[in-house]
Amino acid sequence: MLFDPKGDIGVQEKNLILLALGLMLLVVIPVILLTLYFAWRYRSANTRATYAPTWAHSTAIEVVVWTIPCLIVIALAVLIWRSTHSLDPYRPIDSQERPVRVEVVALNWKWLFIYPDYSVASVNQLAIPVDTPIDFRITAESLMNSFFIPQLGSQVYAMSGMQTQLHLIADQPGVYLGRSSAFSGPGFSDMHFDTLATSRGAFDAWIAKAKRSPLTLGEAAYQALRQPGIKAPVTVYSSVAPGLFDRVVDQYMRNGAGNPMCGTNAPAVSQERAGAQPRAALAAE
Repeated sequence: MLFDPKGDIGVQEKNLILLALGLMLLVVIPVILLTLYFAWRYRSANTRATYAPTWAHSTAIEVVVWTIPCLIVIALAVLIWRSTHSLDPYRPIDSQERPVRVEVVALNWKWLFIYPDYSVASVNQLAIPVDTPIDFRITAESLMNSFFIPQLGSQVYAMSGMQTQLHLIADQPGVYLGRSSAFSGPGFSDMHFDTLATSRGAFDAWIAKAKRSPLTLGEAAYQALRQPGIKAPVTVYSSVAPGLFDRVVDQYMRNGAGNPMCGTNAPAVSQERAGAQPRAALAAE
């Protein structure tokens, strides 16, 4: 699925993987070919091959053996440095469309998606509009997990008592598999969800349908939902208790006096990230 991306971030990551692979093969392929050639050239039956039992050094060979790998390492270092910043999951995507905010809670063993701008939520189903940036805030109820939609790119860890961020975009309508990519216990293998990438009209219709659900996600409903469960069915909630995601993140804080680098008061981006260009603009350079 990584090589069949359906979003700009996934495309950039695919190109990065292929480019890095190609650079490394510049060393691997010649070594394999030369190994086979030397084995054939200097076989015992070939009496025409030079026999030099006292040979110990060749400046030309040393230059080739060291220069080419050094150039490849430098090229990879520059490539990785640039892509680390351009594909930073905290970097907003440059777009004319207003991002859709989604708060993600990794439960045991199910995914909860809260849409704070619409006050609806869903379990094990994520609906997003195409060509619109999705701004994810991610945390975990207890066990650490990893939020990953392979065809859209960038997996990010979900950790209890902390929040991480991720920005993705889908370029084509479709149903894309989302999953946990970090082992978290007996329900790990079934901890997946469908990502419904649709037109804006279809997304608005999904939101309208969610608002008609008879279920509401209040504190009591959340306490029941947070109990461990395997193969949880898709469930939609028409309303969500205000600040639910923040309370999940801050559940280990003591009167708000916890670690300033954790919780909902943690800085969203580093100083370097705050002054950086939008990810899409930097990638275009």
